[in-house]
Amino acid sequence: MADYASMDEAALRRHVGSMQQVAGIRTSTLDDGKARGLRVADVNNGSGLTFTVLLDRGMDIGQAAYRGTPLAFLTPVGYAHPAYFEPDGLRWLRNWHAGLLTGCGLSNAGAPEKSGEFSPLEPLGLHGRLSNIPAEKCAVCEEWAGGRYRLSVAGTVRHACMFGENLELTRTISTAMGENAATVEDRVTNRGLSPSPLMLLYHINIGFPILDKNARLETREHEVAPRTPAAEPGLPAWPEAQAPTAGYEEQCFYHDIPADNDGLSRIRLRNPALKLGVEVAYRKKELPFFTQWKMMGEGAYVMGLEPANCHCEGQTEERKNGTLQEIQPGETVNFLVRIGVVTS
Repeated sequence: MADYASMDEAALRRHVGSMQQVAGIRTSTLDDGKARGLRVADVNNGSGLTFTVLLDRGMDIGQAAYRGTPLAFLTPVGYAHPAYFEPDGLRWLRNWHAGLLTGCGLSNAGAPEKSGEFSPLEPLGLHGRLSNIPAEKCAVCEEWAGGRYRLSVAGTVRHACMFGENLELTRTISTAMGENAATVEDRVTNRGLSPSPLMLLYHINIGFPILDKNARLETREHEVAPRTPAAEPGLPAWPEAQAPTAGYEEQCFYHDIPADNDGLSRIRLRNPALKLGVEVAYRKKELPFFTQWKMMGEGAYVMGLEPANCHCEGQTEERKNGTLQEIQPGETVNFLVRIGVVTS
């Protein structure tokens, strides 16, 4: 098989009539069931990585694969239009597809809570509204730059309410031929006239066959703490996966992973039997917290790797603990997460 991912533009163009022959982005609108009307962008980076950007679901990433091997966990819900979103309590789960990346925020991430002193307009549901807001001004780009064929999908998500917050998230998801990673760059700006809570969690969901009984998490030595007393017995085995287990109760662990010299913290789930894994790298300056969601249940078999600027207890608890981030009027905060394939 020709290694066309290593060819330069001049050499490759001698062999193809269109770059779409080997790599590109195709936009479309789904037309069946609850997914009807959902705009998507299917990305093929030309060297093995494929993934679907859900333009109408907060620029989430749905299905993803490397050379045909699935990377992400998918729930029984499947793709669904945001019109079916149920915001209260845990009902967010009724419209959750999972996929490679679900964005959680921007006013709440983690546990739901009732409206109260700090959220007088409405209850704050599980993981917030971000994943159910359609993006505006969506654009795709396919170009040669710096000797690489580069692909990107961009869009703006407006998280706003009359008498409430006015936040704008502009997301760019990019990859390149020969670079089997998707880089997510988010720019959040407060367009309002008052300070606003800012909670952002990247819910990255790795599933079978990368996740299997032989898979293991690998990262630098660091501090790990159970989120709840129920997770304490599982602390010694936090890096280890197991076979799907009936009646398994989820375990969550908080990690403080040191950053490397480039400012990125890294963790990977590697399956030695497949010689394949998924690595999550995130810029720790803006995303100081990391939650591991270990769910080894039958039919609910997923390892969640979740960099964030908050814990997952909800907005009120963050405020009580002094860890709630706020964004000032006119302020912009930039975030970076990279999800890559490991082939050793």
